[in-house]
Amino acid sequence: MDDQSVLVVGAAPALQDYLQTFLLSRGYPYVLAASPEEALDSLAHRNFRFTVVDLDLDQADPADLIRRLKAQRGEPGPVIGITARSEDTGEFEAAALDTVLHAPVAHADLDKAIADVPVMPPAARESSVKPTSSTLWQEIELWRSRKMHDVRQIINEAAAVDVTVLITGETGTGKEVVARAIQSLSTRRTAAFVKVNCAAVPRELLESELFGHERGAFTGAHKLEIGKFEAAHNGTIFLDEIGDLHPTLQAKLLHVLQDGVFSRVGGKSPLHVDVRIIAATNQDLERAALEGRFREDLYYRLNVVRVNVPPLRERIEEIPGFIQYFVQKYAKLYRREGFSIPTPVMDRLLQHRYRGNVRELENLIKRMIVLGDPHLTRTYLPPTTAARATRTDPTAVVFEVSLKDIVRGASMAAERDAIRKVLEQTGWNRVRAAKALKISYRGLLYKMKRVGLREEALPRRQAEWGGGFPA
Repeated sequence: MDDQSVLVVGAAPALQDYLQTFLLSRGYPYVLAASPEEALDSLAHRNFRFTVVDLDLDQADPADLIRRLKAQRGEPGPVIGITARSEDTGEFEAAALDTVLHAPVAHADLDKAIADVPVMPPAARESSVKPTSSTLWQEIELWRSRKMHDVRQIINEAAAVDVTVLITGETGTGKEVVARAIQSLSTRRTAAFVKVNCAAVPRELLESELFGHERGAFTGAHKLEIGKFEAAHNGTIFLDEIGDLHPTLQAKLLHVLQDGVFSRVGGKSPLHVDVRIIAATNQDLERAALEGRFREDLYYRLNVVRVNVPPLRERIEEIPGFIQYFVQKYAKLYRREGFSIPTPVMDRLLQHRYRGNVRELENLIKRMIVLGDPHLTRTYLPPTTAARATRTDPTAVVFEVSLKDIVRGASMAAERDAIRKVLEQTGWNRVRAAKALKISYRGLLYKMKRVGLREEALPRRQAEWGGGFPA
């Protein structure tokens, strides 16, 4: 395993507080997933030392939940279930669980459960640098183009030296896969890999997310919380969408890069951490630095080793391998064994431009399998490539698009225009925009991503900063 963190799934508030206290007292970093969906999302990106599941979670079938957890890209480790039921727990023992505990749980019971489950020891983790069963390496093996061969070479070289790495490339190209590969080949491979999406957390909360806060530091800070940098001590922190980091946090990050020292929000004592920083962006940071939108000194600190991941349209020879890989993966996960893609549809998939890159291809295959739609009759795919082909070649195959698809596309365009208008009116303040649109902040982020909007660098914002950045 490449992570020492613990995943806690669906715990009720009282149990959640209890587990937080227990895990912190034992020195375990942890990730709290409020729902099965959040747990699956966490496992799509990382491995865990072990997982604790509240088996009394509403609307969750324990056997199905455990099966889905173990089918994800990441490794949940041994799974410990906790239930308040005192009778008829046979279904839980049959749910591929390693241990079942009955609430209320004593510390001694949890200690014994952790000691009894077959957690891989550090020596074994040290020797399993590149496990053949790892989906991470299965995906990397699909990088067969010459350009991605160069990326693989840089990964090996960067992993051998403990320096900061900047990964660039369009959204969905596989920047996080590159980061995880570097970490898993480095001397830090047995320690934590902690991801932070700098664009997904509100600006006013991101400092606490990164550096933690002391009790009473602000309204609602009822207890001490460690930040991502502390959780990543001796390991790797992956700062995704680094180009969206606010100027005040850019200054604090620069200090951490220089000295490995920071303070929690509301804290007075400096904290020292040993963390390797890997950053990723789909923006041109060099240009942003020249234009005063990103600290130039921070850019050069991040850009020690640079890995540029090319878009999928420049690696078209890899598309058939990715299609086969995703079909096998999701047909098994969603119990659609035997699912196959007809040749004409495969041709269309090979012609598509994939502005969303590998992530778009993965989601497209997933939708086809979930909808049982091998002919793309219910799965929306704009016929841009086919339409261009018909203008130059009258004999080219014309792929029909249903009226429903056209309506859906027009609706998405209208939604995009409406969201953009409100964002511009609020100076791209996403918290205010969400309130104006009467949706949640998370809902706004989802819709921005869905319709292809991202925060743009506005002259107004640059003017507010005075053309520069705070020291």
